Amino acid sequence: MRNTGTVAVLGALSLFATACGGGTAGAPSGTPAGAGTFTYAISADPGVLDPAMGVLSVTNVVLSFAYDTLVHNAADGKITSGLAEKWDVKPDSVTFTLRKGVTCSDGSPLTPSDVAANVDHITDPNTKSPINGVLVPAGMKAEADDAAGTVTLSTPQPFGFILESSAEMFVVCGKGVKDRSAVARATSGSGPYTLTEAVPSDHYTFQVRKDYAWGPGGATTKTPGLPAKVVLKVVPNEQTAANLLISGGLNGAIIAGADRARLEATPGMGKLVRAAGNGQFFYHQGDDRPAKDPAVRKALTQAINLTELAGIASSGTGRPATGLVLDPRPCPGDTVTGHVPAFDEAAAGAALDAAGWKAGADGARAKDGKKLTLRLLYPTTRGAGVQAAAEYLAAAWKKVGVEVALNGVIDTKLSESITVTQDWDVVWLPIGVTLPTQLVGFLSGPAAPKGANFAHLANARYDKLVTEAAVKPGAEGCALWLEAESALFENADLVPAVENTVLVASKGATFQMTADQVIPTSIRMTEAG
Repeated sequence: MRNTGTVAVLGALSLFATACGGGTAGAPSGTPAGAGTFTYAISADPGVLDPAMGVLSVTNVVLSFAYDTLVHNAADGKITSGLAEKWDVKPDSVTFTLRKGVTCSDGSPLTPSDVAANVDHITDPNTKSPINGVLVPAGMKAEADDAAGTVTLSTPQPFGFILESSAEMFVVCGKGVKDRSAVARATSGSGPYTLTEAVPSDHYTFQVRKDYAWGPGGATTKTPGLPAKVVLKVVPNEQTAANLLISGGLNGAIIAGADRARLEATPGMGKLVRAAGNGQFFYHQGDDRPAKDPAVRKALTQAINLTELAGIASSGTGRPATGLVLDPRPCPGDTVTGHVPAFDEAAAGAALDAAGWKAGADGARAKDGKKLTLRLLYPTTRGAGVQAAAEYLAAAWKKVGVEVALNGVIDTKLSESITVTQDWDVVWLPIGVTLPTQLVGFLSGPAAPKGANFAHLANARYDKLVTEAAVKPGAEGCALWLEAESALFENADLVPAVENTVLVASKGATFQMTADQVIPTSIRMTEAG
């Protein structure tokens, strides 16, 4: 799988991992109130608003209010209509028939040519779009038929999730099609809201489009209780967000840390606990690394009590990891249980002995005069749990004679360290993807810095299985995709530790979510029932 913008997308892997699955936040007893204003907290500034450059989860949250996709992922994982009212899927193409009457925020009609122009722009090498080859399949082409109202997206070879991938691409229309600079700090989309004010690092204000009638499954903006205005307020501090929720200064926020407890205990607060991406660590398998040896990787994994690690990494709010893809998964199933080397400290020590790493008088292991030392890289912006998890790993490996140097860095530095400097042996890297195909380029193929394979993985069984799975349509390839994930765990290429959870808290409003995004047309301002 070809990838462009490797560093940017690896940053997205760690930042993409937020709330997933479906659900409704807010008290079901609330009754619709007048239109009003819905205020929602985002944890950081979204940066450039061009959808072709949007890899951060916070950016996509903002974009989801102003832009539509051809189809949508429903909470149950099924595909439902969006800009397209119907579609015809073939192994290497999908033809969409667009809804009639769809308009852009500037009043211009949405055309199949607009959709095709989006694909062409993203796949143009000069654009350097980080979603090319990840959210938009590598080599995708687009052919529009404006007279018939159709657009056909095709790939060079059969691609099993060609329909599902179209739910990931926000469609720019109107003036933004010809002038992409127009969407760097503004919006030009067909979505239910239009951006009317942008104050970086403070807030983004949207106004409802009253004529909107082509949302998920045909949703409109005429439903009672839908807010006339949406304010996305940048609130980096979760304690501040929690205080604003309690005081009524916010209608919704995602809380991952210690403030969850007091919000869960607050009367009248809407509470939804949801999965929030995985926590796992990778071993660097470069030629000069200790973890190049699969026996060493498995021994290091055996030295870790993953149940204890999961509790530490998530501050006690996580769940056992069951796979790498966010819910709702196109291929449901547990790929983890029974496939990860089990905790056995004594066996870990014996395996390191057998691999030639002998313990000296001080307990430290060495081989051919070289000490067994690991440089553990982890993000410092993921909360206290990740810091504690890194310290736990270091302590557990020290017990079996391995020296560990901890290196905590911010997310942007993390992606650079992974792909460019390559100065690490183990990395804690949260992942959040919605299709198994989005991981292939990172878990196989050319190694960094030439390719996206940052851990230098070379799992022949994984490669074989994903090659077979990729050409099978949808569910037909699921057994192969699941087996491929398990092959990674069995080989200790990466170790899934925990499925994190977050609290989606709300007050004065209800709303539904899918992936990490509020569904704009689902928002209802409420009053006490």
